[in-house]
Amino acid sequence: MNRIDASDHYNESASKTSQIPSLLTIIIDTNPRAWAALGDLLPISKAVANLLVFVNAHLAFGNDNHVAILAAHTNRAVWLYPKSPNSDRHHSGTNGSSNGNGNGNTNAEHEDVEMTDGEAAGPRTSANKFPQFTQVESSILTSLRSLIDGTTPSDLHPTTLVSGALSLALSYTNKITHTFETPKTSSSSDPANSTTTTASADTTTSSSSTLHSRILILSVSDSEPAQYIPTMNAVFAASHARIPIDTLSLYGAPAFLQQAAFITGGTYLSAAANPRGLLSYLLFGFLADADARRSLVTPTQDIVDFRAACFCHRRVVDTGFVCSICLSIFCEVPEGAECLTCGTKLALGQYGARPAVVPRARRKKRKRVNGATSREETGSATGTPVPAAT
Repeated sequence: MNRIDASDHYNESASKTSQIPSLLTIIIDTNPRAWAALGDLLPISKAVANLLVFVNAHLAFGNDNHVAILAAHTNRAVWLYPKSPNSDRHHSGTNGSSNGNGNGNTNAEHEDVEMTDGEAAGPRTSANKFPQFTQVESSILTSLRSLIDGTTPSDLHPTTLVSGALSLALSYTNKITHTFETPKTSSSSDPANSTTTTASADTTTSSSSTLHSRILILSVSDSEPAQYIPTMNAVFAASHARIPIDTLSLYGAPAFLQQAAFITGGTYLSAAANPRGLLSYLLFGFLADADARRSLVTPTQDIVDFRAACFCHRRVVDTGFVCSICLSIFCEVPEGAECLTCGTKLALGQYGARPAVVPRARRKKRKRVNGATSREETGSATGTPVPAAT
């Protein structure tokens, strides 16, 4: 009877009925030079429009799904959604004029903050659109327009600060993860409360399953060798936290991001051949979270570029010298054969010596007698014994 009138629904625990939240952190490569090269195939306006459709699809999968979006610019990493409360710090610190004391403080720090009406400052809602979709769209477009307008000609570097964006993404993921954890209860000697203490211990051990987190990088430029060390530090931190890093490359072949996807168990796809199919790549390759991918056939990497950058000249090398103590990589022997990182004296052994060449044994050839193949003569003076005649 309880099954018929659905009375069991009220007796089930929340962990069985609720969906596990999923956090998707997207890092957009906003390098102006790279997007200018892709302007004929995929302008940044169309790329953002396709990305918003993908974000709305992720949020529509569940009410507990969350999204965070960052922009990896040429010289900094900026939050697009949720909007950072210190978003104007970069502009006030560079464009603000110093006061008369000469201590470098800006006048903006001593002025009152202008208060605006919440309805006027907020996005215009539409009855035909989900309010959260409108909020995300308005925040992304406003922050991205402010970032582009604030870019000066001196900021037009060919590199992108992906390592800084990865660090911010991992920090935000760690913060959100702690908010979903069940608070720990203090242990008590009262045997009547032993059940409560055991239940809290079980929820604490399973805190890693309270939130499914992943990072998606939309790359339009190659990897910068100077950012090899901070990028790999962030990748290994994500691997330790079991956070997969997915990468969708619209241009080039970023070697470090290929390694990031391979190390963390993420997905790497290259859309350089057809950047206009961005939305198809996003929906069919990156919409499923880490838990749902166990039941799907996900794209795999056929070739992974495992090249590393040297610590001396920041160049990507195929073959180099590795310190046996700190594992630093050098493209050539350091001066004095001394490690530049830890100062260890490196022993090269017999490096540069010519290898010993062992002559190959000659194979015996068979002779042909009257068109028939016979064995080569052994050179023995004694002939082959034959049976005696009777």
